Amino acid sequence: MAVVVWFTVGLAIWHFSIFVPERFWQGIIGALIGALAGALVSGALIQIALGNGINDTNVLTFIAAIPGTIVGIAAIYWIGSRSDDPEFEI
Repeated sequence: MAVVVWFTVGLAIWHFSIFVPERFWQGIIGALIGALAGALVSGALIQIALGNGINDTNVLTFIAAIPGTIVGIAAIYWIGSRSDDPEFEI
């Protein structure tokens, strides 16, 4: 159940990426991938650190996915903004 919560949080916060300029690597789909990957990774790390099982959900399960989502979107945005630079190649 916790994975569903993390996925949903990542998806919900991803919707706010329309308010920033379109410089994401691979566009809006890249932002979606970054948001979901960040939410799942940070949620899992915090869940494991707390010693909770995958079926244990509470408010902290929701809050655990928020920082990872923001970091994931920011990383994809940074990669996309750097790809406009002719010296930067992926």
